[in-house]
Amino acid sequence: MIRILAALFANGITLVTRLITAVQGRWIGCGPAPAQRIYYANHVSHGDIVLIWTVLAPALRKMTRPVAGADYWLKGRLRRFIATDVFRAVLIDRERSQPGRSPLAAMAKAVDEGASLIVFPEGTRNMTDAPLLPFKGGIYHLARRKPDVELVPVWIANLNRVLPKGEIVPIPLLCSVTFGTPLKLQTNETRADFVARARAELLSLAPDTPRAAEPNR
Repeated sequence: MIRILAALFANGITLVTRLITAVQGRWIGCGPAPAQRIYYANHVSHGDIVLIWTVLAPALRKMTRPVAGADYWLKGRLRRFIATDVFRAVLIDRERSQPGRSPLAAMAKAVDEGASLIVFPEGTRNMTDAPLLPFKGGIYHLARRKPDVELVPVWIANLNRVLPKGEIVPIPLLCSVTFGTPLKLQTNETRADFVARARAELLSLAPDTPRAAEPNR
């Protein structure tokens, strides 16, 4: 029964998301292949997960799990249901209230089980005027632990205007999700160099750059 309800809820979420945002998925650096990947994206709204998930083909959705903060998604029965049963999220303890539970271990375990991941290297929502907050080191450690899995930069455009912080009623606006060129950790690449390279690749997909205007694949 829970599985049926989760499937119906998933279909409803994607339908409503498309109606409100008319979201477009732009694959300019890679194609929507059924490969195991780590999608890393800018973070401007709690709806980021929904937008990325919506533009993925059904087969990709089934194998893709977002990484999200347990402190937010486990508050209330509805949020818990959406996180655990609809998105099958990898919920991590951002507060580190249980020192023995490593967020990296939880993500690596999901990858070992065959899942692709959606991660947000900024670590929190960007509420500033800067296009991106500094990246946390987790993306480097994940790339180091899973060197054979592609990391795909994903730029989410306009969603922060659809649902600004503190608002509960979305404003219908066109949104896009742009997928860039996959990257992997290079031999002997330092944490600082890798984080800088990954961040630059993500920034290059922002709407005001020529790359993001290329036609879909």
